[in-house]
Amino acid sequence: MLAPVRHDTQIVTSVTHYTNRLFAFRTTRPASLRFRSGEFVMIGLMDAPDPETGRQKPLLRAYSIASPAWDEELEFYSIKVPDGRLTSRLQNIKAGDELILHPKPVGTLVHDALLPGKRLYFFATGTGFAPFASLLRDPLTYEKYNEVIITHTCQLVEDLTYGGEIIETLRTDGIMQELLGPNLVQLKYYPTTTREESPKMGRITDLISSGGMFADLGLPAFDPASDRAMVCGSLAFNLEARGLLEKAGLREGTRSEPGEFVVEKAFVGEGV
Repeated sequence: MLAPVRHDTQIVTSVTHYTNRLFAFRTTRPASLRFRSGEFVMIGLMDAPDPETGRQKPLLRAYSIASPAWDEELEFYSIKVPDGRLTSRLQNIKAGDELILHPKPVGTLVHDALLPGKRLYFFATGTGFAPFASLLRDPLTYEKYNEVIITHTCQLVEDLTYGGEIIETLRTDGIMQELLGPNLVQLKYYPTTTREESPKMGRITDLISSGGMFADLGLPAFDPASDRAMVCGSLAFNLEARGLLEKAGLREGTRSEPGEFVVEKAFVGEGV
């Protein structure tokens, strides 16, 4: 007989609503939880009681940990789906509420899955920014790479708010300034929108294909010898980005066999 899966109960410490579709929240962190920046865990709430038995089961989904590995709390970034089994309820949490956490972090967006390189790209759409919010605040990221580029593509300007706040935090954080310098010359931020007018519009995959991204950032085209990449977004985006990176000669890596890029396979999207 299989042993029951252990779940921890954590307390919500704060909730921030960015738009009517996006919010972030922080929780207490189990003293025993160790994770690499970029990994995800299963979190959730108790499901509605079964109408026949009255029993409840944990309703869990994979969520990237948005806080860095050194943070004393856990941070998560989520969409709101009105009829989603989990997020329709999760969006109503408030400080003091309890959440269920399955304390076994996993994931592909970790430094160990990449070969050494000089330049690291983070490609995110929507709430796919979450694991990069963790990695961007991890000093190890800047110890391993000379340049770090984070792209974030959303439909609307307001959808970029969370990511923009993370970048602004880096600009004012004393420890990160010591690593990057006061002007964050090591870090390049490239936000784009697809539906609402903004300083830079377009799908990031189109901007890569056209060379527009490289021209805007003053960078050369992908080079397998020096460039590394991490991808997190919708399934369609992940597949398209993978194709572009493979076309440029980069190979997908894993922890057991590191390569030039990695793609997150667990992502909280529509319908959850």
